[in-house]
Amino acid sequence: MKALVYGNGESRKVWDVTKKYEGFTTWGCNAIHRDCVVDNLVGIDYAIQQEIYKSGYAINNKCHFADWAILDGFDPEFMKTDYSSEYIFETPKRNNNSGYGWYDRTKCVVQGKAQKDAEENYRKTMTKFPDLDREDLKTKCYKDVGLYITWIEDKDKVEDIDFPRNWSAGTTAIHLACQGGADEVFMLGFDLSNSNKPINNVYKGTDHYLPNDSKGFNPVNWISQLETLFDEFHEVKFTWVVNNDFISPTSKNNVHYMFYKDLDKLCQA
Repeated sequence: MKALVYGNGESRKVWDVTKKYEGFTTWGCNAIHRDCVVDNLVGIDYAIQQEIYKSGYAINNKCHFADWAILDGFDPEFMKTDYSSEYIFETPKRNNNSGYGWYDRTKCVVQGKAQKDAEENYRKTMTKFPDLDREDLKTKCYKDVGLYITWIEDKDKVEDIDFPRNWSAGTTAIHLACQGGADEVFMLGFDLSNSNKPINNVYKGTDHYLPNDSKGFNPVNWISQLETLFDEFHEVKFTWVVNNDFISPTSKNNVHYMFYKDLDKLCQA
């Protein structure tokens, strides 16, 4: 089985994600749901998970969400006392199911990050890496601060991600594709980040993403996750779809490279 896994690096702007290719299963990450429907959507950050669910996408399309712990009959009101009103994000509990009238949803997912935790993370990171850009780091540490309460339907297509945990959306999507039986994986938009250059993401500057003027991230953890993947699924052929100025971070024998234009020809063959 062949899988097209879409990262959100800017190199994939040359690729039409709305196209469907026979014989390929598609995997996408986070805000790609704004542009197209993929066979499997992976959401890691809780703010983007709530956006996906609120849009209705998860009702009809298969999603894989991290830490998606469903609470039945739970009242989250007491948790709101730890957050000011501007940092509470809650989807409607009341719902009008067409033809059946109004009813209250009884199941929810509650996630969040307190301001004090963001501040502590900022302080520790700044102490460990004093040369970092302070304002840029603060923006990253405070991203998505708040309490997110998502009231859910009994029938949706969300699956909780059992493994891997605490990985990036892109590497998680690849791992899940391999778990699902893919023997050939094409990686699109997996551009290497660089903490000394502007952030590389097609959705930068939009809701739940860092601003356009943010800097990238040190890719060491991301590369480590990929290396783990390539070793664990050593029988899988990975094809990293690149542009002309890409420098490979790995020398694994099961990792190959291809230009976007050549993949397009292959997919249409």
